[in-house]
Amino acid sequence: MAVRDTAPLLVALLVLLHTWTVWANVEVNMEDRVEVFRGDKAQITCLFKSGDGIGGITIQWLYVTRLREKQPIYYQDATTKYIESSFPYKDRINVTDNGARGETVLTINDVQIRDEMEFICLVRSLTEGTGEGRTKLKVFEKPERPTIEGMETGISVNEKTPPKIGVCEVKNGFPKPNITWYRNTTPLHDDGDGVSVKSSSTVESSGLFSVRSELSMKVTKEDKNAKFYCEVSYFVPGATRMTETNRINITVYYPSTAVDVWVDSPKGKIKEGDSIVFHCRGNGNTPSLLTLSHNNGDVLGDGNIVVLENVSRQHSGVYKCSSLDTDTWGEINGETTVIVNYLDPAVVKPEDTVVVAQGEAVTATCNALSSLQTNTAWFKNGEEVFTGHTVTLKDVTFDNTGTYTCVVTVPEIEGMETSGTLDVRVAGPPKIMEQDTEITAAFDTMVELSCHVRGFPPPSVTWNSPDGEVFKMASQKETEEGVESVLSVKVISDITALCRASNKYGTDSVTFNIKATIHTTPSTTIITTSNTNTTTTTVSSEGSGVIIAVVIICILLLAILGSVLYFLYKKGKLCGRSGKQDITKGKSNKENIVVEMKSDNTEEATLLGVNGEKQPASEQ
Repeated sequence: MAVRDTAPLLVALLVLLHTWTVWANVEVNMEDRVEVFRGDKAQITCLFKSGDGIGGITIQWLYVTRLREKQPIYYQDATTKYIESSFPYKDRINVTDNGARGETVLTINDVQIRDEMEFICLVRSLTEGTGEGRTKLKVFEKPERPTIEGMETGISVNEKTPPKIGVCEVKNGFPKPNITWYRNTTPLHDDGDGVSVKSSSTVESSGLFSVRSELSMKVTKEDKNAKFYCEVSYFVPGATRMTETNRINITVYYPSTAVDVWVDSPKGKIKEGDSIVFHCRGNGNTPSLLTLSHNNGDVLGDGNIVVLENVSRQHSGVYKCSSLDTDTWGEINGETTVIVNYLDPAVVKPEDTVVVAQGEAVTATCNALSSLQTNTAWFKNGEEVFTGHTVTLKDVTFDNTGTYTCVVTVPEIEGMETSGTLDVRVAGPPKIMEQDTEITAAFDTMVELSCHVRGFPPPSVTWNSPDGEVFKMASQKETEEGVESVLSVKVISDITALCRASNKYGTDSVTFNIKATIHTTPSTTIITTSNTNTTTTTVSSEGSGVIIAVVIICILLLAILGSVLYFLYKKGKLCGRSGKQDITKGKSNKENIVVEMKSDNTEEATLLGVNGEKQPASEQ
């Protein structure tokens, strides 16, 4: 009876003990996750509370495999501590504990990608039961800088399926990075229509991820200036970061919708003889055939540049550039109008040579047909004398004789000009420009005499002496105003030469008087006469040497005379028969100076005074 009475009490005690045990489990606290970079050190801390103290508890560290199995890492009780030999990374871990603070720390050195798993801290108490905590270890690796590569070939807007734009790639990141494409600032996503984004990833032997993304899309003309790039987002401990690739352009081929054609050279107005350089260009960039035609006629050339050389007025008109697209075979045209300006040769009337009598008048015109306004100027001897298409010479004289050149220019185009000539001859009697001339020339020299004659018809010129002798050493040539005759004569005496000019209207003459002078050395004298001035040039070898020679001769003559007088004095032929004369007794005046003159027929000598007076005998 007593046993049966105690049984319910024991059952109650057991139930109470079980209930207390459940509610008295060891309290364990751990972080949900620990994040580190690959290669760093990870510390997983397990905090627990137990009244039994470190000697009354056991600590176990475990990890969860990918198959969700628990595998032991570490075991510790009051007497034993050890790392499981089966744990593959045992060389890289260690466990430290502080029982007083209720803390145990699992440290993993040189964390690798394969270390990313869930770790369990299990604490058992003899009286308080078991406590468990879990922490996930997350491992990160920053990827390399992403790269982008665009299509090297151009992309046509006419392609039916979306063409490939480019490829982005990012390598060696963990966890797997994400790639997003951008066109300018707009993200591009696979829409199944015009945009296609295909991504793929690869797990390297290191456990890191490499991601590749390919963009394909239909392009438009506006995409020729678009910038394409990729944005890569990746994870780091406690954050998410982003990086971008370089920007790329793509070559977009689009057909032309308009064609421009223009003259690149010459700039400004075009004249005959120029070379024209045409440029033809469409606003598209697809391969096309460009041709240039004139007035819808034959094709002049193909390509972007066409050159027409030495153009004439027939090249004026409409030029059409046609662009034939090789994709669609559609043709687009552009046009430009070209005017080739011209200036015909100048026409002068009257033509050839105009003969007008003195005192009369003559009118001449100069015209040149041109597509532009012209100016006309008349020149004579290089100087401008008149302006205008018509010129009138009134009361003409010989001064109006000559060649007049009319120059027709186009002010709007530099270098565009033409010219013509008018020869005017004034009919009238000869007029010799020289006047009667007195010339001095050295003996035995050559003299040139010139006779310039104005008149028309050209006068004939003759040279004569006063007695009618004709000089035949004359030359003659026609000039613009008449003729010029030149006579060369040798001066061997005084010469008179008469220049006579005559035509059907009359006669004129002029006389040249040449005075011959004697010189010790021959010389040459050139006489040049022009209009009313006469110039005499004497070229002689005489000089101061002639004067010296004369002085020497005089000295020699005096010396000879002195010698003769001295000889006569010694022979007694001078100043008395004795041959001596007392110079102390004679008179000192000039009348006492006498010279003895002796005749061959008588011995009587007559003394003459210095003045030629006869002296008396007593004074002799």
